[in-house]
Amino acid sequence: MFTLGINAAFHDSSACIVKDGQLLAAVEEERFTHIKHGKRPVPFAAYELPYHAIDYCLKVAGIHLSEVDHIAYAFDPEQIEDTFHNEEDLGMPLKGLFLSYIKEAPAHLVDGYPHHLQARFAGARKDDFQWHYVGHHLAHAASAFLPSPFDTAAVLTVDGRGEWTTTSYYKGSGTYLENIGNVSMPHSLGLLYEKITTHLGFLHSSDEYKVMALASYGKPEYVHVFRNAIHTGENGQYTIAPIDLEKEFGPERKRNEPFTEKHFNIAHSLQKVLEETVLELVKWLHAATGEDNLCFAGGVALNCVLNAVIRDKGPFKNIWVQPAAGDAGTALGAAMIVDIRQRQAAGRDFIMDHAYWGPEYSDEEVEAFLKWTKVPYRKMDNIARETAVILAEDKVIGWFQGRMEFGPRALGSRSILASPINAAMQAKLNEIKDREDFRPVAPVVLEEAAALWFDNASFSPFMLFVYNVINEKADDIPAVRHVDGTARIQTINRDQHSLYYDLLHEFQKMTGVPVLVNTSFNTRGEPVVCSPRDAVECFWTSPFDALVINSFLLEKQPVSSMQEHLRENAAYLSDVTV
Repeated sequence: MFTLGINAAFHDSSACIVKDGQLLAAVEEERFTHIKHGKRPVPFAAYELPYHAIDYCLKVAGIHLSEVDHIAYAFDPEQIEDTFHNEEDLGMPLKGLFLSYIKEAPAHLVDGYPHHLQARFAGARKDDFQWHYVGHHLAHAASAFLPSPFDTAAVLTVDGRGEWTTTSYYKGSGTYLENIGNVSMPHSLGLLYEKITTHLGFLHSSDEYKVMALASYGKPEYVHVFRNAIHTGENGQYTIAPIDLEKEFGPERKRNEPFTEKHFNIAHSLQKVLEETVLELVKWLHAATGEDNLCFAGGVALNCVLNAVIRDKGPFKNIWVQPAAGDAGTALGAAMIVDIRQRQAAGRDFIMDHAYWGPEYSDEEVEAFLKWTKVPYRKMDNIARETAVILAEDKVIGWFQGRMEFGPRALGSRSILASPINAAMQAKLNEIKDREDFRPVAPVVLEEAAALWFDNASFSPFMLFVYNVINEKADDIPAVRHVDGTARIQTINRDQHSLYYDLLHEFQKMTGVPVLVNTSFNTRGEPVVCSPRDAVECFWTSPFDALVINSFLLEKQPVSSMQEHLRENAAYLSDVTV
């Protein structure tokens, strides 16, 4: 049985396909369209189905759309029709257009696909499959629990908004999720974080992680403002009173204006009170469920500093966070819960222990493209060793290997890699990627060596928690140590990504350091690269040194070599007329 999952309601449009409980493929639409987060300027187009992502999922499954049994759409319009009172508060402008498009999604799926994708869409009819609308927060909860390693767990979801819900609580057991509470609009920790993100001059619903990074530079000068606004009650409930941002914090920062100490302090205070509040909710959830395990999803679950606070100060023994915790992951949750219900499955046998569910390209495909572009390249004999040599020379590389990651984190398939040994590397990478200079870069570390370099670190494959850098190691990896002494780490073992692991092992043999800088393979305003074309274009338009794409190496020709080339061809060039 094939179940197609779709997210296309707010942002981060995505699709996945599940066959009899097993995930086959999952990918965000932005990787194909180059429209970051899928946010289109035209309101109607903002809810367009992720046709390219769906087409990729069908390709991996080897089926036509007509062969899909069930389609799970991660939003339920019926949940908001009777409770929708204030469009501005809910954050859904053009309510009628929004709802009508979602209700017509089955028709759009079979009739609205782009013509160049017709091979896997053409001829499909609405009655070929059964359509299911799945509540947004239920989809988040399912994405957190059903692919987790736990048989039973408490489940927490926190984001900006779903249909009407902003925070939800579940108890998961086997294949069943029991809802034990919700917090509804207009009270939303996610929306409050969005509003402050906007006030600080960033884009809401996509730049909150920048506020988290900014917070490390500040002091808790404004915690009273947020504590006075947020009130936690019984049964996991909380309310948030409106805050007059200009009155409390002054005028909104304009984009590209310099940051001041006030901006740092606002971010720090917001982050601190978010941590305090969620910790209270987590304590209630633990008491209400009696569970030792916690599963966490929703956009707020991508706040790795908050996750570390829950891990270190919360009552749960084990925490699992969905790597695609934002809205992209709801496609997975919707598909998995529909799959289990339709098969009436008594158990689960899928654990999401890696995030490599996107497109991959063979050496033959990559080399054919490289030949077509006429770029200089060579095939490597030992990819890991030769790449490690380049990195040990303090050069920056693009790393394109295997299936692309699902979710917002680059985890060694579509990454920019560098040595962490030189402290200047953090600023260099931010300059290369045209990022704000306050933003940290993250490390990847061999799993077996993690605890020797990061305090109490063990298995952390998704870059969703921060750890303190061990003091004795801080001077060895200064590029990945944030101003607060922490690092958002990824651990890697051979089973997850053998070539990536071998690269770190080779780098360790050369330098004594089992750590590399790993940041996403993209530049400002662009999604993470997906195809060989994306990778080559990003490489040649960005000031990094080499591209390792499958078995092939591309390097930018040094000036001296170019001058030598010109001298050798001087006679020919002198005869060329323009």
